[in-house]
Amino acid sequence: MLARLVLLIALLLAPSAALAGKRVALSFDDVPRQRGAFFTPEERSQRLIAGLRQARVRQAVFFVNPGRLAQPDGAGGEARIMAYVAAGHLIANHTFSHQSLNQISAEQFLADVDRGEAWLKGRAGYRAWLRFPYLHEGGPDKVKRDAVRAGLAARGLRNGYVTADGVDWHLEQLTIDAAKAGKTMDMKALRRLYLQMQLSALEYHDRMAVSALGRSPAHVLLLHETDLAALYIADLVTELKRNGWIVITADQAYRDPLAKAFPDVPWAGGTLTGALAWEKNLDPPLFPLWIGETVATPLFQRRVLKETNSQ
Repeated sequence: MLARLVLLIALLLAPSAALAGKRVALSFDDVPRQRGAFFTPEERSQRLIAGLRQARVRQAVFFVNPGRLAQPDGAGGEARIMAYVAAGHLIANHTFSHQSLNQISAEQFLADVDRGEAWLKGRAGYRAWLRFPYLHEGGPDKVKRDAVRAGLAARGLRNGYVTADGVDWHLEQLTIDAAKAGKTMDMKALRRLYLQMQLSALEYHDRMAVSALGRSPAHVLLLHETDLAALYIADLVTELKRNGWIVITADQAYRDPLAKAFPDVPWAGGTLTGALAWEKNLDPPLFPLWIGETVATPLFQRRVLKETNSQ
C-alpha cells in the first residue's frame, strides 16, 4: 500500500509529458527559402535533414512555394524538397508564389493555390493541406475569407494552420543583416536566443489554447527553412523534451479536433489559438512572455552582437 502511494505521489509530481498532454509537431514554411547567413541552400537542407534524424523526429511537414524554384536560390530546390520526402517528411501547399490574401482577391488567391497543387499533387509525401502565406486569411474582409474557405473545401484542401509562432523568420533576418554588415555574432548566444524564442512561443500559445479550449491541443509549431533551423533543430527538440513536450508527427497533429475550428473573428491572421482566444474575448496570458519581434531585436543586438548601447 505504501509503495503504491509513493508511486502515485511520484507520478503526480513528475513533469511528465504524458500527464501534461503537451504534444507538438514541427512545420517548416517557404520551401525552397532564400539563402541565409551561414549556408548554401544545399548545405542547409542537408544539415536540416541530419538534425531531424539526430533528434529522431519521425515526420515534419514542409510547406512548399513551387514558384520559388525559378529564383536563383531555388536552383536545385526540387531535389532538396524530394530529399525531405525521402527522409520521411511530408510536403504541402503554401501557394505557388507566396502572395498575401490580404492584398489580392479570393479568385487570384485560389488560382495561386491551384498552381501550387498542380506541382505538388501526385508526389510522394504530399498532403492536401494549405498554409496561408504570412498566415493571412483575408484580414477584416469576411466575404473574402469565407469565399476562400469555401474554395479550399471544394478542392479537398484543409487549413494547414499553426498554433504557435516563434517568429524565427525575424531572427533569421537579423542574422542576415548582421552578416551583410560584417558584424561578428556570438553563436552560443544566438543558439540560446533561438531556443528561448521557440519555447516561449509554444508555452505562451499553449496557455492561450488551454484558456480557449479547456485543454492542451496537439500543437503545430511554425518554423521556416532557415539556417537557424539547420543549426539548432536537434537542440530545439532536446529542449522541447526537457520541458515536457512530446514531438508528434504532422499527421497526428492535424487529426486533432482543433482542425475543425473556423473562428469567426474580424481579425483573420496568425495562429489558430490566437483567433480562438479572440473569438472568445480572452485576454492574452500574462505569463510566460512571448519573445516576439519587438523583444527579439534588442536581445539579439545586446546578446548576439554585444552592442552595449542597445535598449
